[in-house]
Amino acid sequence: MKYLFLCGLFTLSVLCTSFALMNSEDGGFETRIIASGLSDPWSVVVGQDNQLWVNESKGYRVLKINPDNGEKKIVLDLNTERQFPSFEEQKKAQQPVPQGGLMGLALHPQFLKGKPFVYLSYVYRHLQGNQFLLKLARYRFNASKQQLEAPVIICDTIPASNDHNGGRLIIAPTNGKPYLFYAVGDQGSGQFSNGGRPNKAQQKNSYEGKILRFNLETEGTGEWIPADNPALPEQSAIWTVGHRNPQGLAFAMINKKERLYTSEHGPYSDDEINLIEKGSNYGHPLVIGYNDGNYDGLAASVSDEAKSPGKWHTTYPLIVSEKSNANLIGKAYKDPGISFYPTSNEKLTSLFEKVKAGTKAEWDAYAPSGIAIYQSDAIPGWSPSLLVTTLKAGKLLRLKINKDGSINPKINEYVASKVRYRDVAVSNDGTKIYLATDSSAITSGPSAENPKAISQRGCILVLKYLKK
Repeated sequence: MKYLFLCGLFTLSVLCTSFALMNSEDGGFETRIIASGLSDPWSVVVGQDNQLWVNESKGYRVLKINPDNGEKKIVLDLNTERQFPSFEEQKKAQQPVPQGGLMGLALHPQFLKGKPFVYLSYVYRHLQGNQFLLKLARYRFNASKQQLEAPVIICDTIPASNDHNGGRLIIAPTNGKPYLFYAVGDQGSGQFSNGGRPNKAQQKNSYEGKILRFNLETEGTGEWIPADNPALPEQSAIWTVGHRNPQGLAFAMINKKERLYTSEHGPYSDDEINLIEKGSNYGHPLVIGYNDGNYDGLAASVSDEAKSPGKWHTTYPLIVSEKSNANLIGKAYKDPGISFYPTSNEKLTSLFEKVKAGTKAEWDAYAPSGIAIYQSDAIPGWSPSLLVTTLKAGKLLRLKINKDGSINPKINEYVASKVRYRDVAVSNDGTKIYLATDSSAITSGPSAENPKAISQRGCILVLKYLKK
């Protein structure tokens, strides 16, 4: 395979001296930084106004950014809504901090047609230990003041944690009507500092480890929960169950059929892309990745026994047989559309022994984060594709979507940098791809990286397509 080597950017409109790797089979890309110095941008959304809407997960601010000149406007500051000290103060006091913070962001599909609503999700309250609460709210954009105002609370009882909060928000239709979908992680229950906390991804009376669905408006009923949500076992916001840490949501119409996708982290390898369907069960923590038996005799994670001799434990259930677990779930069980780096039982067993002993353990994983659908003719041969950013190895992946909505397993890699890509969006004309980067390289558990080695921290980057 041939590659084109391009530079990134350190300052606006100047090509960067860091290394980027682009697949020359698709032509070239011009790379530059649009905005820098952001406090962990989590979501980047291309608005109907062609502006970039960006939120800072640690800074608790929402910004509008002009993609042409990088001009930034703070349209909302939520720091006064955060009912716990700043992340820096929490860390100094050696108190838990939530993974993420201000995370989800979505614009109403009729934003420029009388419904200038912006939907946000953010952690707002510390309960105890590693447990927090998250709020889902709708704001109205005042164009004359360039401010978000008049908040309406949709739900303020969504669980949050110091680990596995999920956090992605999207508006997508069901039978032609738009709804608000929100991804909730399993709170890290069963691993690391949450090793003793029961995992509730399979419990249908908990929002942990679920995809939720809400109305965009109450339409005079006063109800934010749609009446046609599945009853699991009773009516709630739950749309699907059995998720670990869903970091991305994307929607596409494929051959006139509505398709909703998630990207999700596996415990070690076996990251997933899932096709989300009403009432379905995606297996965690009973089936990891494909239903292929590679986790038979293991659990979804292990603890480091060397740090707590004699106290090694996890609340994750022992997976005697993935096949048996899938059969017990029944027709609701769904295999991933694709599982990255499915690892053999032999290698996983060896890996787990190293983790338990506290010795160095390495495994292959992408840690997929934000995802977006590419459905433009601007880049020949790309439509329809799923674009996936990664937290490991700083890559942008592209996977073709088949005619039936399934994912082609061939993986195309387009960039490689010492950075954690958090989200991805596509310009309305299809000629540009926007990427958001974390402000540090720190992550939870044994995969933590050196924050001093990261490049392009807290940035919004653009890859502009150059024709062949």
